[in-house]
Amino acid sequence: MTVPFVTELRTDASVIIIGGEAANSLHIRVQVAELWEAVRVDAPGQAAVLAVKTAALAAFYPEGVDAGDFVTKLHGFEIFHENESLDAVGVRDGSTLLLTYRRRRPVR
Repeated sequence: MTVPFVTELRTDASVIIIGGEAANSLHIRVQVAELWEAVRVDAPGQAAVLAVKTAALAAFYPEGVDAGDFVTKLHGFEIFHENESLDAVGVRDGSTLLLTYRRRRPVR
């Protein structure tokens, strides 16, 4: 199985698997802008964007956060319909999804 190089950039060895291991899974990278951290996610193209977002946030924030406080972006544009599948919104093998706070937060 060949994994796109981009999914390994600044990620640890763990992989979040959504929907079980399938031969046709997309290998994507999910990054939280404010943390400067990323995780690799393997998910089928039929998986909802919201499922990927929720799983990644659980990995980044084990104490829990509200997924509604974050927006998901692909190629710099917000994905407004997070219940759509990865395929439907244009996520491809090797894509990066960026999670960032919906509202700006004060710097302390």
